[in-house]
Amino acid sequence: MRVEIIPCLQDNYSYLIIDDSNNSACVVDPSEASPIINFLENKSINLKYILNTHHHFDHIGGNKDLKKKFGSSVVGFKKDSNRIPGIDILLEDNQIWEAENFKAKIIHVPGHTSGHICFHFFQEKLVFTGDTLFSLGCGRIFEGTYEEMFDSLNKIKSLPEETKIYCGHEYTLNNSKFCIRHDSKNLNLKKKIESLKKQIEDGIPTIPSTIKNELECNIFLRANNLESFSKLRDLKDNF
Repeated sequence: MRVEIIPCLQDNYSYLIIDDSNNSACVVDPSEASPIINFLENKSINLKYILNTHHHFDHIGGNKDLKKKFGSSVVGFKKDSNRIPGIDILLEDNQIWEAENFKAKIIHVPGHTSGHICFHFFQEKLVFTGDTLFSLGCGRIFEGTYEEMFDSLNKIKSLPEETKIYCGHEYTLNNSKFCIRHDSKNLNLKKKIESLKKQIEDGIPTIPSTIKNELECNIFLRANNLESFSKLRDLKDNF
């Protein structure tokens, strides 16, 4: 399997997980259809599955057009079935979703939304975290509680350190400004910021990160209790 990063809208990323053995693919969180259609048609790849982490429009906006174009199946969380357009396959927490050569564990991570999930492709050591965990950040709490988000991040933290993290937006450099403000002596973070600046200058996505890197640098993952996490989340909302 390989992952292709597809920039969408202003700062969203959608991801194609491509199985070169049979020229088929899944797409994660298609914000819009056209960039994905263009990539797939240029490479003659068949889109089999549309994977949605949550129901926000900038993550499901391309569902209907892609389903119509390729006959793809839409895959999402069972309890969000009324909010995900065109949903066909209903998933539950801790379920192993398996189709053809694609295989992922579903991790329910409420906080940003009540029905948010991650897709953990554990054999390939990849996790698609949507808007729950960003590189050097985490999502705003819209439908959940601080405790739910803190617990959700702890679930992701427990994955193997080499796991690559693919999140929903290119927020990393902006997130780094908040992290360094509140973690100014973190040498790993300082090194990462230098690397980020070069990537941005060169037009290279700052994604993927890794669990190890986020544990070293992401202030939200470094918060060791609910109280400190909640304070940081409030500060970030007004940063």
